Amino acid sequence: MEIKQTIDNEYSRKMTSFRWVICFLLFLATTVNYMDRQVLSLTWKDFIAPEFHWTDADYGVITAIFSIVYAVANLFAGRFIDWMGTKKGYLWAIGVWSAGACLHALCGWATEHTVGLHNAAEMVGATGTVASLVAITSVYYFIAARIVLAVGESGNFPAAVKVTAEYFPKRDRAYATAIFNAGATVGALAAPVSIPPLARFFQNMGVGNGWEMAFVVIGGLGFVWMGLWMFYYKKPAQNPRVNEAELAYIELDNHADESPEKKASEEDTNKDVIPFWQCFKYPQTWAVVFGKFFTDGVWWFFLFWIPAYISDVYGFASDTGTAQMLIFVLYAITMLSIYGGKLPTIIMNKTGLNPYAARMRAMFIFALFPLLAIFAQPLGAYSYWWPVIIIGIAGAAHQSWSANIYSVVGDMFPKSTIATIIGVGGMAGGVSSFLINLCSGRLFDYAGETGMRFMGFEGKPAGYFIVFCICGVSYLVGWCIMKLLVPKYKKIVIK
Repeated sequence: MEIKQTIDNEYSRKMTSFRWVICFLLFLATTVNYMDRQVLSLTWKDFIAPEFHWTDADYGVITAIFSIVYAVANLFAGRFIDWMGTKKGYLWAIGVWSAGACLHALCGWATEHTVGLHNAAEMVGATGTVASLVAITSVYYFIAARIVLAVGESGNFPAAVKVTAEYFPKRDRAYATAIFNAGATVGALAAPVSIPPLARFFQNMGVGNGWEMAFVVIGGLGFVWMGLWMFYYKKPAQNPRVNEAELAYIELDNHADESPEKKASEEDTNKDVIPFWQCFKYPQTWAVVFGKFFTDGVWWFFLFWIPAYISDVYGFASDTGTAQMLIFVLYAITMLSIYGGKLPTIIMNKTGLNPYAARMRAMFIFALFPLLAIFAQPLGAYSYWWPVIIIGIAGAAHQSWSANIYSVVGDMFPKSTIATIIGVGGMAGGVSSFLINLCSGRLFDYAGETGMRFMGFEGKPAGYFIVFCICGVSYLVGWCIMKLLVPKYKKIVIK
């Protein structure tokens, strides 16, 4: 504490703040990441499905395959980032996912040539066996493009969390993580007001069916970011934009205990890498796995299905002003999550708890808000604004939860293994997303075709109500399992 105050007093007036520039770049990367994911969800119902004769199940399969590839890729992405380093690793990740985003634009052309049709109009007018062939063929091509996108996007969070651990002391990491993680919300916020109008603009211009250029334009943003990253990023000790005062603040945790034994232990912890399969012998790893498995699928369901929900249940196409306003307000509410990273710091300052205990207390609070999702569909009978507001609150709670679970990894694992553990957690989250997207697509088709009833709702509204109930309780289940596995703070030290 005395060392911290000394550093604060000595350098507060002349310290540079370049670490926040790096944080802003992470925020931009995450924003682009989520905009690339959203192009399909915001164009498939009104632009792509009529052209390729897709059903909800077709879309569910595409998003599910994306999720499972993302899950598997996370296992390797974290280790890849640890091996390659944050600068080169991040460049590879965003380069691959930006190329994958742009590849979607070729799916229509590839389908036409494979099936033997000449233009989009012939595909739209196809019937019977030809329509089925168009649907199946296009689904395979979109899956191929989504696989490339998933492989690249799997590197974003392992790299971003590792950079945060490099540039911020522990007391600031949750807040910095909340800021860059807010890029997911901003990306989701910008997407509905930009992507459908963009697709409609190019459609009216006669450039394909419109949706193709939406993928190209949004995918191209990643290549712009790569130029910024190459210009600005270096490790703190090697970065000329970071002065000695800021470097001392960044390395604040290294001075917490100046004893030779402690310093030697920290040096070993930061240099040595835990062998991949040995990571799974630690309960801390499984706490992250289950914390991500029970919660990530909820966010991905909201991300991929809310535009379709607004269209199916309330009849607003994605490019209408009402649909854009609803989705915009939903994700504007989730921006509250930027304060989620501050809550553990407030708890630490008021109670003196260690970072892990403070984060777990904060995460319990965040786990209570998604329970409101259970009431989204019933209250939607009174106004379509109620489910939008409730899902927005649940989304804010998720992003706050997510920022803290990433910081938990930095608290307990050595820096040399952080990206690997984040990748393992991302894998678990991808598996949950695969399950919820695949099952949701089939459930919604079944509910619509059979008029299924559940708790007073019929058809697709009944299907959405079932999924909302599952989403509502998932965070409490995840928190309880994490607490059982790691009841108290225990940092992993490599021996």
